[in-house]
Amino acid sequence: MMLTESHRDPFAHAFADCDDYEVKSASLTGFRPRRTTADRVRTALMQLTGGSGTVLSHEEKTWASITFAGTRHEMVLEFCGPEAVAGGEELIERLPDHEFAIPGQLVADATIIAVDHRFGAMERLEVTAVLLLLEEG
Repeated sequence: MMLTESHRDPFAHAFADCDDYEVKSASLTGFRPRRTTADRVRTALMQLTGGSGTVLSHEEKTWASITFAGTRHEMVLEFCGPEAVAGGEELIERLPDHEFAIPGQLVADATIIAVDHRFGAMERLEVTAVLLLLEEG
C-alpha cells in the first residue's frame, strides 16, 4: 500500500467525541420562517374578508423609480357560498379606504380591478385586487 492511499477517514479522530460538547444553540422545533412582505399583504387582505376567501394566485413584481422603490401585488381571491361572498363584498367595499399596517411599507394604492360574481346553486365571487407598496425609509 502506498503512503498516500488510505481507506480510513482522516478526520475520524476530530469528530470521535462530539457527544462530549455542549450545544447552546436554540432547538429547531420552535423555528418559524421569516414572514415576507407578500405574506403580510395576504394576511392583511384575508383579515379584511374575515378569513372567508381563498387566495387563487398572488403575483409580486418589484419596481423602482428615481425617488421610490416598491412592489406591486396582484391577488386573485375566490369566495364560495353566500357567507364567503358577503366577506368578498366587504373586501370590495373597504379596500380602497383601508389603512394597512405593513412594517416598512406604505400602501400607496389599493384597488379592485376585476370582479366575477356568479349566482346559482353555488354562489361564487372572484375578486382581483392590486396593491402598490412603497418602501419606507
